[in-house]
Amino acid sequence: MALPKGFLFDFDGVIVDSFKSHYSAWTSAFKELFNQDIEPFPTSCIGKTPRVISNHFCSTIGKEEQTDALYLLKEKHLNSHFTIPTLLPGIHEITTYLSKENIPYGIASNATKQFLKNSIEHLDLNFKTVFGFEDYEKPKPSPEAYITLAKALKFKEEDFKDIWVFEDSLTGTSAAKQAGMTPIGITTQYSGEELTKAGSVMLFPTVLEAYQYLTN
Repeated sequence: MALPKGFLFDFDGVIVDSFKSHYSAWTSAFKELFNQDIEPFPTSCIGKTPRVISNHFCSTIGKEEQTDALYLLKEKHLNSHFTIPTLLPGIHEITTYLSKENIPYGIASNATKQFLKNSIEHLDLNFKTVFGFEDYEKPKPSPEAYITLAKALKFKEEDFKDIWVFEDSLTGTSAAKQAGMTPIGITTQYSGEELTKAGSVMLFPTVLEAYQYLTN
C-alpha cells in the first residue's frame, strides 16, 4: 500500500477526549451569566463551532441575544480554569512515525487556538502546524479549515485526494470530503454507519488502530 502524502487531524475526539474540559467551562460560564444550570450537552452539537454551541445553550432559555456573551465567557473559563483533556491512544506513536517518514501532518480544529495551544503544551504533543476556530472565515463543515492546513503544509490541490483526514464528527467528515481529501472515521462519537454515510472511506476505533494498519 502506498502511504498517503499527508495526514490532517481534527482535535477533539481524535487526539483528545476533551468533553470534560469544554462542558465544565460551558457549565460554569452559563451559571455565572444566567445563574441557572445548563442542560446536558446535545449530540447534535458535537464538532460544531463554539458560537453555534453557545447559541444552542442560550436558545434553551430564550436568551439567543446573549450568544456572544456566553461564548466569550466560556472561552475565558476554558483558559482560566483549564482542565487538561485526556490523550487518546496512538497519538505519540503516529506522530513519531510520520516525523520519521517525513510525511507532513497537522491539526485543523473548530476549537479555539488557546485551548489547542494549552492542550498540546500540557500533553507534550508533537504538532507544529495547528489551526483553530479563529483562523477561518468559515469553520467546519466548510472545507476551508482543511484546505488552509493542507496549503500550510505545502500541498497543492492535486495532492488533496492523497491526504488522509482523521475525523470523529459528521461536521468535520463533510468538510474533509468537500475539500477533496480522504476522510478517515474515528468512532469515538458517532457510529461507523453514520460516519460512512457522511463520507468516511475507512473506520478505526482510535488513531492507534490506524497507526497499526499503516505500519503493518
